[in-house]
Amino acid sequence: MGHATSKEIIDFMELRQGGISRLKLPVLGMGCWAYGGGDYWGPQSQQDVDNVVRSAVEQGFNFFDTAEAYNQGASECSLGSALRGIPRDKVFIGTKVSPSNTDAEKLIAHCEASLRRLQTDYIDLYMVHWPITACAIRHFTDEEFLTPSTPAAFATLDRLRQAGKIRYIGVSNFGVEKLSEALATGVEIAINELPYSLLARAIELEILPFCRENGIGVLGYMSLMQGVLGDKYQTLADVPVWQRRTRHFDSRSTAECRHGMTGAEFETIATLQSIRTIARKYRMTTTEIALKWALAGKGITSSLCGSRNIRQLQMNIKAALEPLDEQIVEELNRATEPLRETLGPSFDYYENPANDRTK
Repeated sequence: MGHATSKEIIDFMELRQGGISRLKLPVLGMGCWAYGGGDYWGPQSQQDVDNVVRSAVEQGFNFFDTAEAYNQGASECSLGSALRGIPRDKVFIGTKVSPSNTDAEKLIAHCEASLRRLQTDYIDLYMVHWPITACAIRHFTDEEFLTPSTPAAFATLDRLRQAGKIRYIGVSNFGVEKLSEALATGVEIAINELPYSLLARAIELEILPFCRENGIGVLGYMSLMQGVLGDKYQTLADVPVWQRRTRHFDSRSTAECRHGMTGAEFETIATLQSIRTIARKYRMTTTEIALKWALAGKGITSSLCGSRNIRQLQMNIKAALEPLDEQIVEELNRATEPLRETLGPSFDYYENPANDRTK
């Protein structure tokens, strides 16, 4: 596109509808996990956050995704600070409540806390971060206690919606069984946020078709596999320890890993080599082709990608504005199919399938 103006970018930018709901999102969303800094991603300049947020909004990419658990609330605080002075109706804010905080009284209090950190009167999309199960709750609290009721949690979310505190209700990481349970409450669910990338295609097998059949939009996250699909790591050993915890990696490679399996390192290395070869063939970077592929996914409403500075933001926007040819999509599908088969249908990549938190 060359050096397009902000207006030209906005005119060209694609909006997609989230299932049968009235929700519409730009094809590229801004992942905000790194905002506020922390152990997982390291320090993050607030000035860079301010610049990225303002530039993204100016160019029409106005959807920002965060969570109360990201950096213990610091991500929400950082995003709220960056949004100061921007008209509220120009941005779309999504955040998530941890499953351990979904008892009615607690859920209301945690929603109010997110509102304060985000410095806003309402949240556009409020999601339950993981299914409300004992396994998922232990991940957030390391405590054993009575698991909140799914029907009661969604009834409370609907009360918050009716009160104007939230506009749309969503979920994150819900598999078919738990999503069916949530749908049975009668509450409209606009979005299911799910991991989706060239190295993480498990949702294609069951939950993505289920969402399509039930009119639920899908928000893809981990589109660059937390940097593994970028161009900065020469080997898997170069990937930072916090990003080396999925079943793609041998659990012995880092103490932070908890899945306890040997991992799929051989298949992951071979797949990355194939992706890089295809990217070079079409004169693209690995980052660019991987993001384009994620955005091209059938049934994907929007894909999240973190931008820690203006340079990364402009690279991501460029990828979003120039769709990938269907022939290249199919070529990448074939190259990544063996890894998909090896990893199997579980899309909780951080856990042994026996402890899958999505079920």
